[in-house]
Amino acid sequence: MIRVAIVAAVPALRAGLRAMLEVERICVVQEAPSLADLGRSSAEVLVVAGASPSWDAGWAWRGPPGEAPAALFLVEDLEAGERLLSSMVSFPVYGVLFLETPAESLRAAVQALAEGLIVIDPRLMSGFEARSMGIEEPGEPLTPRELEILRLLAEGLANKEIAARLGIRERTVKFHISSIYRKLNVVNRAEAVRHGLRRGLITL
Repeated sequence: MIRVAIVAAVPALRAGLRAMLEVERICVVQEAPSLADLGRSSAEVLVVAGASPSWDAGWAWRGPPGEAPAALFLVEDLEAGERLLSSMVSFPVYGVLFLETPAESLRAAVQALAEGLIVIDPRLMSGFEARSMGIEEPGEPLTPRELEILRLLAEGLANKEIAARLGIRERTVKFHISSIYRKLNVVNRAEAVRHGLRRGLITL
């Protein structure tokens, strides 16, 4: 069961998102008009509607990094989505979709985020990829643990298998994978492995 918190200023929007999201594998455990009002949460994924780059700018995760929730931001238009992507700092795993996204796609995005994957609407990907391609090398080096996990990704291991191999929690694995994505400027496992091989970080 994926625990979800809904953050939206308008009560009717929160109610609509709850109706769209609550299915067998997703449970809405909390609602709030803003991230500041939400505070600490037990949710694995936050669904945040109507965000802007400065919205709740003072909010930051205060708990252990490996337990930070993923966040799915729902924006009204292309411009808002592009600004949001360029200012994403508080969440190690995130997604950006449009408010008009159908219920089935929203639920699929929540499930993907819970697995540690980044989700971006295809209409936003061109700008996102252009920014990524402008940086040939990662902004900061991978840690020894991240390199170890990248090697296991190259072996095709799932998050649960990596956690068992390393003796750590699966959620910690997800956190490390999202950090690898950020440092390598990639959005999925295949790209992470390809970049790792090209840069000599790992070998097969």
